[in-house]
Amino acid sequence: MKRVALVAVALQIAEDPQFNVSKIDSFFNSSGRLPSAQPHTNNWAVLVETSIFWHNYRHVANVLSMYHTVRRLGIPDSQIILMIADDMACNTRNSNPGTIYNNRNHNLNMYGSEIEVDYRGYEVSVENFIRVLTGRHHEGVPRSKRLMTDERSNVLIYMTGHGGDEFLKFQDFEEICSRDLADAFEQMWEKGRYNELLFVVDTCQATTLYKHFRSPNVLAAGSSSRGQNSYSLGVAMIDRFTYATLEYFEHNKVAEDSKNNLKELFADDNYRYLGAQSNYRTDLFSRPLDSVLLTDFFGSVLPVQTTTRGYPLGE
Repeated sequence: MKRVALVAVALQIAEDPQFNVSKIDSFFNSSGRLPSAQPHTNNWAVLVETSIFWHNYRHVANVLSMYHTVRRLGIPDSQIILMIADDMACNTRNSNPGTIYNNRNHNLNMYGSEIEVDYRGYEVSVENFIRVLTGRHHEGVPRSKRLMTDERSNVLIYMTGHGGDEFLKFQDFEEICSRDLADAFEQMWEKGRYNELLFVVDTCQATTLYKHFRSPNVLAAGSSSRGQNSYSLGVAMIDRFTYATLEYFEHNKVAEDSKNNLKELFADDNYRYLGAQSNYRTDLFSRPLDSVLLTDFFGSVLPVQTTTRGYPLGE
């Protein structure tokens, strides 16, 4: 396989004399496996909220808002891993018991009867998150708590909570670091657990979390740059970055058959209200952003090919 990868690099150099050899690692990793150029056949989402305590209500609103968006666009609960660290709906400070809202109008209860939380409370830990990504579960973990992806899977990973320079807090007593995430994604690639991966994080100094990513076919977007905070619209509401992202979906009426792409999303004017510099990383990704439909990650819209060719049935 390494021989095949070297041939691919040689062809790239032949086509582009200015090719930077330092980018060779983006073509293949230590296993010699080439990034897949084939269309994906299934979509999965891992949605993670890592904060506890009432003043972090907005983080739960963030993740539930993203949950409702990907479900509306076709990703079924069976292919969503939802992790929520605290039950804000039942918090004694909640003036609307059993509910979570993401705006002042209270139009939609984000914590309705149809949501399926896979990991809650102290189950939301760094260890369990890494096990979900890498598939290294204990024997008794049920299928519903496993990320059953393969090399043709497009995976959205969304995380929200409190962070800093190259770390994100879990449960207010442990942290995951940028190198931990990079290592987990490398294991996923080595084990054929994704085709393309989009990592989105809404936290302070968010872009530092993907500094050490090195695996092919990974896109990353963050709400704030190094040294910057990520701001909210209010304690019992939602964070600005996630709100701007979802506002784009609503304003453009993004549906399962929409042609909106990631380049349009990242360039949307709504992001000027963030109070921080959001950014994204594309150097590990093989496709231009204007060719990446939002539904390639946030939905479950798969290409259908028809054929007139017949196939003999067995006797």
